Amino acid sequence: MIEATGIDFNPAFPWWVLMALVAAGGAILLAAVTAHARGIWWRATLLGVGCLALLNLTLVREQREYQPDVVALVVDHTASQQNGDRLQQAIGASEHLTARLKRERNLELRSIVIDENDATEGTRIFDALREVLSDVSPERIAGSIIITDGQVHDVPENLDYVAHAGPIHVLLTGDPTELDRRLVIEQAPSYAIVGDTAKITVRVEDTEAEGEVIPITVSADAVGMLQTDIKVGVANEIEILLDHEGVTAFALQIDAGSSELTLDNNHAVVLINGIRDRLRVMLVSGKPSPGLRTMRNLLKADPAVDLVHFTVLRPPNKQDLTPVSELSLIPFPSGELFSVNLQKFDLVIFDRYHRRGILPSAYLTNLVNYVLAGGAVLDIAGPSFASPLSLASTPLAAILPARPTGKVHEIAFRPQLSEKGNRHPVTTTLSRADSEEVTVGDVSWGRWFRLIEAEVVRGEVLMRGVGGSPLLVLDRIGEGRVAQLLSDQSWLWARGFEGGGPQQDLLRRLVHWLMKQPDLEEEFLSADVVQQRINITRRSLAPINGPVTVVEPDGTRMDVALADVGKGQATAAFSASTTGLYQLQHGEQSAVVMVGAANPLEVADVRATDVLVAPVAASSGGSVVWLEEQGLPEVRRPSAGGDTMGPGWIGLVSNQQYRVGGLVQAPLLPHFLLLVLLLASAFMAWRAEGR
Repeated sequence: MIEATGIDFNPAFPWWVLMALVAAGGAILLAAVTAHARGIWWRATLLGVGCLALLNLTLVREQREYQPDVVALVVDHTASQQNGDRLQQAIGASEHLTARLKRERNLELRSIVIDENDATEGTRIFDALREVLSDVSPERIAGSIIITDGQVHDVPENLDYVAHAGPIHVLLTGDPTELDRRLVIEQAPSYAIVGDTAKITVRVEDTEAEGEVIPITVSADAVGMLQTDIKVGVANEIEILLDHEGVTAFALQIDAGSSELTLDNNHAVVLINGIRDRLRVMLVSGKPSPGLRTMRNLLKADPAVDLVHFTVLRPPNKQDLTPVSELSLIPFPSGELFSVNLQKFDLVIFDRYHRRGILPSAYLTNLVNYVLAGGAVLDIAGPSFASPLSLASTPLAAILPARPTGKVHEIAFRPQLSEKGNRHPVTTTLSRADSEEVTVGDVSWGRWFRLIEAEVVRGEVLMRGVGGSPLLVLDRIGEGRVAQLLSDQSWLWARGFEGGGPQQDLLRRLVHWLMKQPDLEEEFLSADVVQQRINITRRSLAPINGPVTVVEPDGTRMDVALADVGKGQATAAFSASTTGLYQLQHGEQSAVVMVGAANPLEVADVRATDVLVAPVAASSGGSVVWLEEQGLPEVRRPSAGGDTMGPGWIGLVSNQQYRVGGLVQAPLLPHFLLLVLLLASAFMAWRAEGR
């Protein structure tokens, strides 16, 4: 506590009134001098004492408590500081400064260390600086010291953001002449259309290999995809193909250069979400039926589906006396659909269709080839499937998984799941708009009344009907897929008969499975990340045995045991030890999962630099010092307004801020004394004038 004494003015009138009175008194005094009147000195004394009385001078004694200035010390311990002896330089400098600043009187040190756990979005130096000084008045801030390698990812564009923290002195670790080869992703799409190519623009920075051509390897979901050559120092476009829906992780890798600080930035990961363009579906139906209307409404209600629907109302074998000129029907464009434009469709649906002399064998053979090449067919069978006009008697028999026995069961039955159906994602759990998740075969579902008996040649039976006969069969053949629903009575569920059932959900899943939607694959391995914890899901129609093999980003392998949770699924979870791309393998199934950012800013560029921080230091009145070249600077305490930097030293402002703990005020001249002086000087002036 320090005592300070001073004089304060507490005038009795506003200053302009006082000035007017003084001016009037001065004018009277000047007139008296001009007239050579007697008692001039007593008159001047009277005027002076009157002014003192009106100014009301007060003696002030303050008990001042000086507030310590605050200096912020921010030390960078993030990943880029792990190169060479940067971290040792930073630790040594911070320890020395801490000891030096703690010896300084009236100075409070606030330090913060930014480590890898705090750098998930890069090195956030200035965010940390604002946080550590957030509760300090700007008048008490002496300055800030930052120890880093210069790789700072939150440099403010508006320097007013850190104006309160100045002067800011940056002590740089590392060597300004360091070289490093790195791979930069300049542009990459976040999504692309399945089946189309996407372009990734990359650039390799390496001053020692400028203009050279080097190889780059691209893999998709940890599976080798292509290798090509790119030129160092310029933007290069790489075309990749998305072959399935969902997120695909494309990993790009280049060889090491002649000078490397780290190999972590010689590879990069691009995550692209594959989405399907509007699906083109061709629906070919026989005679109109309630089931046809339900299927049509389902497809038309989906905004992602372009539906082309034909119902054959007048086959060539139908003869009547109606003139052709009076028919409003159009001919079925079989040649255009099944010869010219078949490959443009993603799915072909036959609803209660049978041979009617419209589709020649050559066109049906085209359809077989279309499926083998990756297309999809859904056959909803009606009674005609058991007749001689069945599609099973055409070239389509080569891809249909079931053969009719010739019997049609016209009795009530309730669809039931098979053993495989209880594990397949298409039928394991189904739902409808007015209910939660449910299972087909529940007693609340309505019955169907027709089943086409058939023998399964291949594929998986997911649903059964009368006497265990197959009802829903799915099959993969070649690159394509085929599904058969051996009843045309599913519309009863949509109508709510006897409680209804999940007809729309069942048909929607069938269509999506035929379109190879990843989350409906029966053999599937997937993983997701929640707060550094990787959750694994394995799905299979067969019993799931054995652990999942996990390959960490650094190549370390470990086994994680799976726990069966029923419905064809097994799960596991473990905590990720580091960030990066994890590869998972279980049998023939593989998956990848990204922990943290795909391309962390912290390793994108690890070269020590002053380019980013120099403008901030200069604008705040601070300095940039390379520790390796210039050594640790001396710390000085200049007064406010003085220089805050110089050769070999940095300055922390001495603000001399204080808080008044006590205050004593007393008149400089007692009022009684002023009154005596006024009366005495007035009397003496009167007496001198009266002589």
